Amino acid sequence: MPDRIERLCIEKGLRMTEQRRVIARVLSTSDDHPDAEELHRRASEVDSRISLATIYRTVRLFEEVGIIERHDFRDGRSRYEEVPEEHHDHLIDLKTGEVVEFVDEEIERLQDVIARRLGYKLVDHRLELYGVKLSKAE
Repeated sequence: MPDRIERLCIEKGLRMTEQRRVIARVLSTSDDHPDAEELHRRASEVDSRISLATIYRTVRLFEEVGIIERHDFRDGRSRYEEVPEEHHDHLIDLKTGEVVEFVDEEIERLQDVIARRLGYKLVDHRLELYGVKLSKAE
């Protein structure tokens, strides 16, 4: 049975090669935000013939058709995730690179209030917070 990303690719009329299927499956089963090199490592475990160039071409294609999102979390690497069904924001740990997804209704409301105050209707946004874990003493 095709995974979610593979189904979306088919719905959007993309030709699904076996290598694209592997990459789609790796992305669908990722619970993190892998970069191209990590995607390549994971996909190569399934099909050693998949090149890094194929990974880059495929993620660019998936991004162009709106199946995945690219994030640049200030670490010099583009990282990818499936376009979420529900909006969420990100908190990035600057020491470890860990990405924490969260939803906060107060932040969502406040962003809308600010946009309206400035004379705009908010139609989309992306919020990234950067921090380091507090020590127990803090």
